[in-house]
Amino acid sequence: MTTELTMLVMGVGLLMLSLIIQATAGVISNGLVTQAGSRDGLPEPRVFHARATRLRANMMENLLLFAPLVLVAHLAGITNDMTVLGAQLFVFGRLGHGIIYLAGWPLVRPLFFAIAWAGLIMIASQLFG
Repeated sequence: MTTELTMLVMGVGLLMLSLIIQATAGVISNGLVTQAGSRDGLPEPRVFHARATRLRANMMENLLLFAPLVLVAHLAGITNDMTVLGAQLFVFGRLGHGIIYLAGWPLVRPLFFAIAWAGLIMIASQLFG
């Protein structure tokens, strides 16, 4: 398996982890029975639960961009230092983004978001180059 595909699997792993964190935060906030029910009329989520929900949604949006780029590059036989580094930047940028976002540290989070996006751009540039 190429490094880019390995990074894609790791990206899916990050999404799965964010889902687990979000679900756990929901159970802690609302209780298992409430969270396992229809979830109609839930109270506003607590700060961490809301943050975990936003993180999960953001990871899904970004993975939706990353996956096709990696898969198209793979199917086209395009793999080089730029695509490898781009995929690594995406995954590790998203990992840093998630940690910083869940911790609630201001101002640093956009830097890691930008690192991940730089990785997306690096992969895309090889498809159109």
